[in-house]
Amino acid sequence: MTKNEYTHIEETLYQEKLDNGLTVFLLPRPQMSKTYAIFSTNYGSIDRTFVPIGKSEKITVPDGIAHFLEHKLFEKKDRDVFADFGKQGASANAYTSFTKTAYLFSATANIEENVKTLLDFVQDPYFSEESVEKEKGIIGQEIKMYDDQPDWQSFMGTLKTLFKKTPVNIDIAGTIDSISEITKDDLYTCYHTFYHPENMTFFIAGNFDPNKMLSLIKANQSAKTFEKLEEIQRDYPEEPSEVAKQEDKIVMPVSVAKCTVGIKESTQELEGEKFVKKDLLQDMILTFYFSKSGQFYEELYREKMIDSSFYFETNLEKNFGYSILGGNSDNPDQFVEKIKSLLLSTNTLEISEEEFDRMKRKKIGQLLRSMNSLENIASKYIHYHTVGVDFFELIPVIQSLTVKDANEFLKEWISEDRLAVCKVVAE
Repeated sequence: MTKNEYTHIEETLYQEKLDNGLTVFLLPRPQMSKTYAIFSTNYGSIDRTFVPIGKSEKITVPDGIAHFLEHKLFEKKDRDVFADFGKQGASANAYTSFTKTAYLFSATANIEENVKTLLDFVQDPYFSEESVEKEKGIIGQEIKMYDDQPDWQSFMGTLKTLFKKTPVNIDIAGTIDSISEITKDDLYTCYHTFYHPENMTFFIAGNFDPNKMLSLIKANQSAKTFEKLEEIQRDYPEEPSEVAKQEDKIVMPVSVAKCTVGIKESTQELEGEKFVKKDLLQDMILTFYFSKSGQFYEELYREKMIDSSFYFETNLEKNFGYSILGGNSDNPDQFVEKIKSLLLSTNTLEISEEEFDRMKRKKIGQLLRSMNSLENIASKYIHYHTVGVDFFELIPVIQSLTVKDANEFLKEWISEDRLAVCKVVAE
């Protein structure tokens, strides 16, 4: 077991890669009453075309299957695993993103029992034709619910305008038609390809003894048999740098129009230093200009272009990235033109040394505050780990960034062909 001490944030993290390939991280916080564990696989909704383990030809599975599989793993032949966690005083959940599927629990007692339950249920799939058909109805209702939510339609509509081929433009849950095609055999194919320990990470943070916990996890894993995993062959389409379409309009029963402007941040595979530098700078610069203290926000507010619904978000993954700015608007056309104008002006602006120092201090403060949350630490650590970045070393990386880095990024950040618009308007 490797012990990593991060003196600048007063954290100690233990790490071990088990014989079966599973990477385990242990973050003891004995002063806390709660413990949080997450068991994650490097498999999400965009992993739709791949070569199944033991096969030589690639296949494309129905959209929404990663999310469908997440649902089905909780259901066993004789019980629902949520009930097991409930009896042990734990709160359990799971989520599927574009790139990951994760299973988790938080608890203040029976930690060892809950860890065993988490490991065992994820590593013991049970799918029957009857239960698969039943699940189609349940997930179908979930899809219909999201179809009626303007915020979600605005988000997915923006991604569809930004990306032409990358499957991030497909809803994580799929469609009613796509999930109707899912079979029991499809689920087992995806499970055995992507749920091998070599492709998974276990992270636990909270009140426990790291040596005892690692012994428990090792004993649990050594009692199970896994074939050696060859490298997973995933097939992602080549994505053009320009947006799929400049603008799209979605008609829905809304009282006020919703408007978003999307930035196509990345279409190339990024890892390590290149990834973390871009990840930090695009977030810091968006925050600098569009947070409530930013000059663009103040200008938008002064001209009554935005209200409290205004938001921005940015996301960078290994092989794609996007930023979205939006909110409610009585005048969508005017809102869009103003946001685009402000964004396009950034390549002629320059950030001063003093401003960049403030930006770095603000980002470091945000990171330190986020580290009060076990949930945030665990999910962020796994996210960065998959692209070869140590989450606990982000602060030294931020400190090493220079104003020259920021201004060079700014000059190339925005171009007209990488901006797209989505409007949700009333009928």
